[in-house]
Amino acid sequence: MFNEWKISGVVTIGSGRPVDARIFGDPNQDGNDSNDRLPGAGRNAFLGPDYATTDLRLTRRLYLGDRVKLDLVIESFNLLNRDNQRVVVSDDGFTNTAGQFLKIDKSIGINYFPAHYQKPANFMQAMDAYAPRQVQVALKLVY
Repeated sequence: MFNEWKISGVVTIGSGRPVDARIFGDPNQDGNDSNDRLPGAGRNAFLGPDYATTDLRLTRRLYLGDRVKLDLVIESFNLLNRDNQRVVVSDDGFTNTAGQFLKIDKSIGINYFPAHYQKPANFMQAMDAYAPRQVQVALKLVY
């Protein structure tokens, strides 16, 4: 009854991804408004939420003849349905909606002071999540 069964799994655990404190606009006037950081904050100064997931696969092989086999497969991703929060940071490193600081214009008379920034209300709050539990079923014919 339990012959030809296979079970496998993967557990992935990781700390949070580094996040920069970025600034809207181009405060240093270099023509690139995609990579300016908040003054005084170093590169990757903050960490996002941690991540953990468990994936499981169960396979049963059936013999349909001398040369034909059928594999029944059930796979589950994020089996424990953990809510893995995500601070949105793109792979290219330029888009970061978690740490965008907005420049506040400060003018006294005719003098302009551009280095005053407002902390966003949602700073370092997870606004997205990775995929919930997903289950897929497959049939594989081997001949």
